[in-house]
Amino acid sequence: MQIGVIADTHSKMRPEALDALQGSDLILHAGDVGRDEVLDALEAIAPVVAIRGNIDNTGRAADLPDVRDLEVLGHALYMLHDVKTLDIEPQGRYRVVIAGHSHKPRNEWVGDVLYFNPGGSGPRRFTLPITVGRLDVSEDCISGEIIELPV
Repeated sequence: MQIGVIADTHSKMRPEALDALQGSDLILHAGDVGRDEVLDALEAIAPVVAIRGNIDNTGRAADLPDVRDLEVLGHALYMLHDVKTLDIEPQGRYRVVIAGHSHKPRNEWVGDVLYFNPGGSGPRRFTLPITVGRLDVSEDCISGEIIELPV
């Protein structure tokens, strides 16, 4: 199963991000969605599970939950916007912790937990790359990939 992961769009839905997410079976948005048009564009590709980020005060994004628990092919995933606010111990409970907020891509195993941040795909922040992510999930394993967008 291919899961597209995006965050920090800040109302800017880049065509390059949509292209990179084509073929996803599911798309996860880790917050700071912005305008409703972002979710509409993503939902045209695949079902979307999203959480609210710190800028999401209006529109559909204002009604999103702060965190989400998901199960995909037997793997438990936890979504929150800012990993610095993680107030649970994921080891032994979750296989993947997905966050956004920092705009810094992260694809790092810590023990048995994959910490995954797709980076920022909206307006450029500082000199950070514009990125999205992909999780390849099977019953046996999960692997993550950061995709730098050609913008």
